[in-house]
Amino acid sequence: MLATTVLVVHFAFLAYVVLGGFLAWRWPKAFWPHLAAAAWGLTVVTFSLRCPLTSIEHWARRRAGQAGVERGFIDQYIEGVLYPARYTHYLQVLVGVLVVGSYVGLYVKYRNRRDTTRRSKKMSEPPATV
Repeated sequence: MLATTVLVVHFAFLAYVVLGGFLAWRWPKAFWPHLAAAAWGLTVVTFSLRCPLTSIEHWARRRAGQAGVERGFIDQYIEGVLYPARYTHYLQVLVGVLVVGSYVGLYVKYRNRRDTTRRSKKMSEPPATV
């Protein structure tokens, strides 16, 4: 049961890394946790690190008498299952574009909001007298 729970958490975390930047459009405070998650995801992919969630899942499977899986989470459950392994690089680029695009959209949205607020203030101020 623990291995399955960790597996679900892992899928949720991966979805958050890919799409969580768009949450910040609605909830700006979500930006910083997503930035940390995206940085961790980039680090794991760039340096081929083993995610602690993968280690916990494998440990739980061995404790339950199952064979431990030697491959990483993405290699085991996503690559070759949800898409052919030969497209891995393209999917990594797509994820990067989605994350950066979500941040660009967030910047544009809040820059426009700030500019609108400034214009509103200027219009509501009494005219300057000489």
